[in-house]
Formats: sequence, C-alpha cells, structure tokens
Amino acid sequence: MSWSKQRAGLRSILSGSTCIRPASVYDAVSARIAEDIGFELGMLGGSTASLTVLGDPDLMLITLSELAETVRRITRAGTLPLLIDADHGFGNALNVRRTVQELENAGAAGLTIEDTLLPTAYGQAKPQLISLEEGVGKMKAAVEARVDPVLSIFARTAVNITGLNDAIARAKAYEGTGVDALFFTGIKARAELDAVRAATSLPIMLGTTEPELDDIPYLTSAGVRIANQGHTPFAAAALAVHETLKALREGTKPKDLKGLPSADFVNRYMRSGDVQKRSAAYLGLKA
Repeated sequence: MSWSKQRAGLRSILSGSTCIRPASVYDAVSARIAEDIGFELGMLGGSTASLTVLGDPDLMLITLSELAETVRRITRAGTLPLLIDADHGFGNALNVRRTVQELENAGAAGLTIEDTLLPTAYGQAKPQLISLEEGVGKMKAAVEARVDPVLSIFARTAVNITGLNDAIARAKAYEGTGVDALFFTGIKARAELDAVRAATSLPIMLGTTEPELDDIPYLTSAGVRIANQGHTPFAAAALAVHETLKALREGTKPKDLKGLPSADFVNRYMRSGDVQKRSAAYLGLKA
C-alpha cells in the first residue's frame, strides 16, 4: 500500500503559509470523522494510543508493535495524513531506527521523536532529558532509517524541563541531523517562541498552546505550522460511552436514549455506500 498522498499532504502543511490545528484521533472511526469534517491532519498522541490499547496512562507501557498496529488500523481506514507521537523511539538510537521502520510501514505520514528520558528513571519524579549527544544520535538514526524520503521526521524537546537556552541548543543540533521539523512543548510566552524562531529555519510544531500563544496569525508569523489542542475527542467519547451504558444499566430503553446518532451518520462513518457497491460488483448482491 502507498501513503505517498498522505505524506505529501503533511509536507504541504510544513511548507505552507499558515498554522493548522490537527485532529486528535485514536481509531479508524475517529480518523474518518476528522477526514469528513475537513481536518488536514490527524494526530495520534501517546496518551490516546495507550488509553485505546491498554486503558492505561501514558507511562510507556504500550509496545512498539501495539502502536504500529494501531497506526495501521487508522491509516487503512481513509486518506487523512497521520502524525504519530513515537515517544522516545522505544529505546536507544538503534530502537529509534526500528521504530521508524515499523511506523513507516504502517502508513505514518510523519512521526515525532523526543529527547525525554523514558521510561521514568528510578527515584526521579521530575521529567528528565537525555544528553544532547544522545539526542543527536537518535535524530540521526530516525532520519537515516526512513525509506520514503517524503516521510516527515519531527525532533521534539521540552522548554520547561531544562530551560529555553538548552532547548534552543538542542533544536540547532537536531536541525543539523536533517529532521524536517521541530516540536516544542512547554513554550508559554511569545518571547520564548520568538527566540526559538530566531534560532531555526525549520517549521515548528507546538504542544497545547497557552492563552498568550493562542492566536493563529501570530503562530503563523512565528513559523509554527502545527499547533496541538489536546486530546479531548477521546475523553468526550469515553464520557459518551459511560453515560450511555449508565443509562442502560439504570433501565433506560435503547430507543429512549438521548444524543444517539442517526442511521445516516452511522452509515457514513462505516462507509456503507462503498461496501454496498462492492457487494453488488463482487457478490451480485442488490441494495
């Protein structure tokens, strides 16, 4: 299967002239809904992947094979470009190489590799970063591992862990490895983002933006091309399931449930029309 169109779509965002908000997706249905609504990009976060597969928090309990299979299920369901939170690459630089190979083969349009020390070190409650040298090795491994040159590699670092100056030094070093974009978390003020922009020519991606940064024209002018807005769709879906099951448990009849989707909505995200056409063409079945 080829994901050239999706990867080119992400490249177009990075080389474009505006900042976009990606859709937080976690399975085939959520990705189809995002695509139908018109989102340009889907983002599979590490927290949502862990919750989807394990029901556990984002503590590096999910395995690479579980993540790759989740990606595969999403990418086969539509044409929405998918950006993957690949955490720290599941180990050292050699593990990063394997991570890129697996996620590229699963259909990722791009992936992020961070320099956080993961899993959490024994006795260390506060997040830590690996050394700059080790981070550079990971980014080199990621870039060299991809087969499709259109696959986008994002180097991720955290301003709020070791400070702005260190984050800028890391960004400059990672840019030299050939990554395609820089992903910063923990930027809270315009002065911080302006300093980052002055230090690099690469497209920038931000984590959830603080109120001072929540302005698309400004983000665009500062070189930001992707700005996340959290992973609320998964939380909203979980609440909807909870409320529905609770009502059923308490005796509400299915026909009396509130907020249920129409049959047309369900058929649309199941792509029932396409299935009916194939059934007629291949099986001789009439609608």
